[in-house]
Amino acid sequence: VAHLGWLRGQIASIEARLARPLGAKADKREGLARGYASRSEWHAKSRRLHTLKDRLAVVETDRAAGRVHVVRGGKRLANTRHHLQAAGLDVAAWRQRWQAERMFLAADGEAGKRFGNETIRVTDTGQVSAKLPAPLARLANAPHGRYVLDATVRFQHRGQEWRDRVTANRAVAYRIHHDVVRGRWYVTASWQRTAAAVLPLEAALARGVVGVDMNDDHLAAWQLDVHGNPVGEPQRYFY
Repeated sequence: VAHLGWLRGQIASIEARLARPLGAKADKREGLARGYASRSEWHAKSRRLHTLKDRLAVVETDRAAGRVHVVRGGKRLANTRHHLQAAGLDVAAWRQRWQAERMFLAADGEAGKRFGNETIRVTDTGQVSAKLPAPLARLANAPHGRYVLDATVRFQHRGQEWRDRVTANRAVAYRIHHDVVRGRWYVTASWQRTAAAVLPLEAALARGVVGVDMNDDHLAAWQLDVHGNPVGEPQRYFY
């Protein structure tokens, strides 16, 4: 759906500019796009338009037929198979990367569930466990059909923010994947951050502000009124 929307947007944009005279300026009041700068650019974009329309027709046909083109492992790595020498890889090395990219485990977060994710659970101490599906329940090594990994994880980036979320049972999504180049397994955590409230500028300046100047050995602070004029004497804080 996103790709369809992008194609339609590109087609509409090019058609709007092709309809304008060469060198015409944009008119926001009339909703008119600017024209292309030269005849050669106009010709190149008209060819681009035909290409996009052909691509759109193919995508719409695939969608109507229920066909979805997905490359598990990534389109770039799939194309690398045909250029192994340029990539500095042999078939065995490429296949190892290909299999690693196709082998991963991911689960969306669930607010209210223990530690924010029922399928892949990471405790605040870094213990990782996965909820096994019913056909694999016999392989569980922990209660309730869970499999606990031997290794623990640690998040260097925003680790405290992650810990605050899991201890409050807020949703955290995880992805477990193998990095062939480094020879390591990684757990990636992600979550949606709550937008911080923005204080209107008028409210921030209602009673004046404090201007701060950072120097080599001290901070200089001076209170300013609502018009930006200094009030009283500056304060210096040495460090």
